[in-house]
Amino acid sequence: MTREQYLKMRNELLAEVDGFINSGEVEKANAKMKDVEGLDNQFEVERTAQANAAALRGAPVIDLENKSVSLVAGQIIDVTGGMNMIDEKQIYTNAWAKAMQGVALDEKEQSIYDSVNLEFSNAYTHDTGNTSVLIPETVVVGIWSRAAEMYPLLADVKKFNVKGTLTMKKHSSIDAGDAAFYADGTATADEQNTFGEITLSGCELAKAITISWKLRSMAIAEFVPFITNELGERVGAALGSSVSTGKGATATPKEPQGIETALLAQGSTPQVVSYDPEATTADPLSYADFTLAISKIHSSYLAGCNIYANNATIWTQLANLVDGQGRPMFIPDVTAGGVGRMFGMVVKPDAGVTNGSIIIGNPGSGYIMNTNEPMSVATEEHVKARTVDYAAYTIVDGAVLDTKAFALIRNTP
Repeated sequence: MTREQYLKMRNELLAEVDGFINSGEVEKANAKMKDVEGLDNQFEVERTAQANAAALRGAPVIDLENKSVSLVAGQIIDVTGGMNMIDEKQIYTNAWAKAMQGVALDEKEQSIYDSVNLEFSNAYTHDTGNTSVLIPETVVVGIWSRAAEMYPLLADVKKFNVKGTLTMKKHSSIDAGDAAFYADGTATADEQNTFGEITLSGCELAKAITISWKLRSMAIAEFVPFITNELGERVGAALGSSVSTGKGATATPKEPQGIETALLAQGSTPQVVSYDPEATTADPLSYADFTLAISKIHSSYLAGCNIYANNATIWTQLANLVDGQGRPMFIPDVTAGGVGRMFGMVVKPDAGVTNGSIIIGNPGSGYIMNTNEPMSVATEEHVKARTVDYAAYTIVDGAVLDTKAFALIRNTP
């Protein structure tokens, strides 16, 4: 297929994905996203086959988007002569890094840089008054990966990338409205369940870092990892903590809704188990506290459940927990993405969870997060101080989809 056919088919599939999401049909949306991935793989296979065939013929393959270059054996070859080892995404990444460093771009870099950011500025608007430029996809992936390393809850939640507002339907009760068996001639009962909505309209997230001109003059190969780590740690701290303790849409300013916040806001807090860290017993957190908390999670969510707590809570509370026979419940194990296991669940250290609290749950099914506007960055020069500010900006939102997917153990001194 040609690139134009591929893009047309891909856009049609994404439009169907958006339609399913907006109507609350998440399973259909996920299935359709698999179709998008399959189309991407098919197009890549066809491009690779075309390149290999051309390589055997000794002829260049003309790229459908840029007639001046040709992809052969993973390389971009200039038809007019010369070899360029980077594709368009890499060209934009280099152009972006050079722009961030105040280095002049060549004609091709400037063209791609302007084209990408013109499309970005037309697609998104906000009132910060800056002239942000889109952070390259590879850099954004690095930023989110760095944030997810520090905050496993952020890594495990269900994520969407829907422009603007994302509205999703949800059941008011997971146990109501099930089908039933009936005797012949018996009328079917009326719907018992009611439906609510979760609306993720977006919360502005921004972070500025300041570096010296001398530091900015590092090579591109060093600059990109540096800015990725800096923004990943700074942005990750805010976004990662919001998944557990975010104040929600009613706060000023708005924040994603945290899991702890949602569970504590429920009447009579049915998903919360409390313990007293100042109790006279040797182990204020007991085996029974854990079993009670796990019993509060709906059985349909148990298969994907993990245990999340900050590092201090894990090693001062969980690692010392024993059963009725005095056997330790915590089993150190770093092979499953955490630091250990309890009750068959992986224990993951998350700095965003309140000290002394433990979240047990399935964030992949019980929590949704949407990126309403992709991450961009604006710069501001300070000539006298010889420094430059980099301000990252994105619009994100998140909320608990079903509180029955979680339980919270918290200390109440």
